[in-house]
Amino acid sequence: MTEAFSKKDFKAMKQPGLDARMEAIQTEIQPKFQQLGETLTSFLSLELGTEMFLHIAKHARRSVNPPESTWLAIANDKRGYKKHPHFQVGLFEDHVFVWLAFIYENKERQKIAERFLKQEKLFKKLSANNYSLSKDHTIPDYFPLQEKSLEDTLVRFRDVKKGEFLVGKVYQENDPILQSLDSFLLEVETIFDHLLPLYRLAIK
Repeated sequence: MTEAFSKKDFKAMKQPGLDARMEAIQTEIQPKFQQLGETLTSFLSLELGTEMFLHIAKHARRSVNPPESTWLAIANDKRGYKKHPHFQVGLFEDHVFVWLAFIYENKERQKIAERFLKQEKLFKKLSANNYSLSKDHTIPDYFPLQEKSLEDTLVRFRDVKKGEFLVGKVYQENDPILQSLDSFLLEVETIFDHLLPLYRLAIK
């Protein structure tokens, strides 16, 4: 059975030093991102009826500190994803994340946050299905999607210059679903399906 992510991948994220970690990421993880990403990009293109593009984080700006996380991103722009709403799959040293991400480069933050603050019913559905939130893609912290945490995170996203909003699911490194690529792909497609109404709302 082909694994989605293995102990080797999490070990890669613990390699000391920039060069060693980047080599491990490029050797162990990025080929998996390519495989996963191609399938998921096709899935999203079909669901959305528009061409979506795969981006794999290069970490090119790093010159000293190794990246704490690495990811693939899928967006509707071939040239880049950071300023657009985008889907992410990636990992820190102890967990895998699957996000719909709005990071600080997004210039539509206020408009998107206001729209999302009115979507109580939609977010309640996600909350009932154990979705999580993050307010910073650069750190491993995440927390359950609940009414209070949702409002706080969206208000911060709207009002703080470096505010971010990420919604999705997180899997610890020993989660059985990571042991099967097929099962994990189905899981991610289901998550993306649940998040598509928010994505559509954001790009209106």
